Amino acid sequence: MRTRVAALYETDYARWLFENAALLRAGRFDELDVANIAEELEDMGRSEGGAVRSHLRVLITRLLKWEHQADHRSSSWRGSIYNARRSIAQRLQESPSLRRRLPDFVAHIHVDAVFNAANETDLPEATFPQACPYSIDQLLDIDYWPGRP
Repeated sequence: MRTRVAALYETDYARWLFENAALLRAGRFDELDVANIAEELEDMGRSEGGAVRSHLRVLITRLLKWEHQADHRSSSWRGSIYNARRSIAQRLQESPSLRRRLPDFVAHIHVDAVFNAANETDLPEATFPQACPYSIDQLLDIDYWPGRP
C-alpha cells in the first residue's frame, strides 16, 4: 500500500524528505516511504564513492602533468593537487569504508586521468604509464611529489 508520504516522492522531493524525517523522529515507522528511503540511502552511498573517484581523477591527472612536464609546474597545479588530497582525506574520514575501494577506484579512473593529462599537455597518451604509477599511500601523502628524491 502506497502511503501519503510515498506519493510526495514524485511530486515534491524536498517535502518528501522533511515528512519522512518528521515521521522517523515521531516513531511513526509504518507511515514511512521505506522503499524510496532505501533507494535514496543507496544513492547517497554511491555518491560518496563518486566524489572520491572525481577527486582521484583530478589528483592523478595533475600528478601525471607534474611529473611529465616539470618545466610547466605552477602554483595552480600545486594547489589543485593539495586540494584534491585534502578533499579525498575528508571524504575518507567521513566514510572510512571507502578506503578499501581506493585501489579499484584508481584502476578504473586511471585511463581517464591519462586522457586528461595528454589532452591538457598535448603530449601523446603513450607518454604516460598504462597503470597508475603511484601507490595509494603516495596519492594520499600531502608531502609526496613525483620527481622528488
